[in-house]
Amino acid sequence: MKEFNIAGPCIKRLHYMINAAERLQGVDALINSGNYFVLHAARQSGKTTFIQDLAIRLNVEKNYYAVYCSLESLQGITDAEKGVPAIVCRLKDALESQRVTNADLFAVDVDFSDYTGVLKKSLEKYCITLDRPLAIFFDEADCLSENTLIAFLRQLRDGHNSRNFSPFVHSIALVGMRNIRDFKAKVRPDHETLGSASPFNIVTEVMTLTNFTKEEIADLYAQHTAETEQKFDDDAIEFIYEQTCGQPWLVNAVAREAIVKKLNSDFSKPVTKELAAQAIQTIILRRDTHIDSLLERLKEERVRHVIEPMILGEYVERENDDFQYVRDLGLVRTTPRVEPANPIYAEVMFRTLNYSAQMTIYEDYQQYQTPRYLKNGRIDMEFLMKDFQQFWRENSEIWEERFQYKEAAPHLVLMAFLQRVINGGGQIIREAAVGKKRLDLCIVYENKKYPIELKINRYKNTLSDGLKQTAEYAEKFGCTEGCLCIFDRSPEKSWDEKIYMRQETVDGKKITVVGL
Repeated sequence: MKEFNIAGPCIKRLHYMINAAERLQGVDALINSGNYFVLHAARQSGKTTFIQDLAIRLNVEKNYYAVYCSLESLQGITDAEKGVPAIVCRLKDALESQRVTNADLFAVDVDFSDYTGVLKKSLEKYCITLDRPLAIFFDEADCLSENTLIAFLRQLRDGHNSRNFSPFVHSIALVGMRNIRDFKAKVRPDHETLGSASPFNIVTEVMTLTNFTKEEIADLYAQHTAETEQKFDDDAIEFIYEQTCGQPWLVNAVAREAIVKKLNSDFSKPVTKELAAQAIQTIILRRDTHIDSLLERLKEERVRHVIEPMILGEYVERENDDFQYVRDLGLVRTTPRVEPANPIYAEVMFRTLNYSAQMTIYEDYQQYQTPRYLKNGRIDMEFLMKDFQQFWRENSEIWEERFQYKEAAPHLVLMAFLQRVINGGGQIIREAAVGKKRLDLCIVYENKKYPIELKINRYKNTLSDGLKQTAEYAEKFGCTEGCLCIFDRSPEKSWDEKIYMRQETVDGKKITVVGL
């Protein structure tokens, strides 16, 4: 019986899978034309599955010799004198293990001490022995860095440019998470990435794998249904698509969690929307390796430069390398506004950034057996906000210093404070209104909704704009009330000036304005 794969490339006999070739058109044409190209996409989105299948198919069709070669094991070898010979050895292992013709003739009688030319010369001598063109797919190419990367790219470029005079590799793909401009190498002392990719300016095209469509998710799940007769409800598929935005690992992980863990592989029971929601919450809390590897990126300054203004609802500059890098990592998307790549990533992103605050607040308030903000099954928002005002007054300086994302500290601490509501059985809907200088939150508890808008007091129209925006946000959820939290970070103002609470009415909506 096949299974939903969440570890490594898919194997047809073992895993349910979508035909990768259908997700990326045009690769065959690039290879037929003898082009060198880049394929990049976020981690565990199907890149390796695609290029391994491509290599197998090309060899079966017998128009080319094709080899898949992973460079992941060479990460950290920055010295070209060691790195380039290691690449040659890794490529030789790949040729031999995949039984490519004349593999035993690769890298024979070459000078390994000549690290500036050993790769090019090895490939030239090998290609002379072949009766068909050679295609190489270098996976995890962005693991290479510094002088190893530069020497590797230059030798491939030199071989490419000399193909009129000496046989060389017909087509090459560099595959990884990053576009080639973000490969790590100090081409210039002040430049830590390739930027213009000048050492490899022979790239014809840069391609990327897209996420699954809703139809492809339904197709993937239908393969399981055909094998087991276990059905996925239509609203479950719709919900999974909304929450994952088709990210392949998440699509597989939700199905696997629901079927294997929640239902204990009882195929007589359908996968419902409620079951999918439980599976997603488990994945969020468990933080599997896939999610952890992405969230580790949040510590990088390049990533903070994009994520922090997104949290604050400020304009995110899209025409720079930092934004392209974060998007290539799969952390954000443009729809056309900038937002987390999917709701699951958004939830774990916010929880990760305010985790230490959550734990501290939980310890401070665990003495109360019954949440003090609950009255007759409803949240007393005025009580809850007064409680936070006191907490912020006493702890703001401490938390602003602890956070790496200092500008977003008020938003992150408030969300950590509200996390108690989630822990009590509620939910928080988060929406970064990029370009509108706000973060929208909506607490959902016992089927009741409580819209909250967060703003930083930075300009004279903060209050008037915030009131209008909060009224619009309340209308979106069909609510008659909303809450507008305004953080004032002016050092010259006293706490008595910053802390206040009053009621306003805008477009028939009752708005509680909370000064902080």
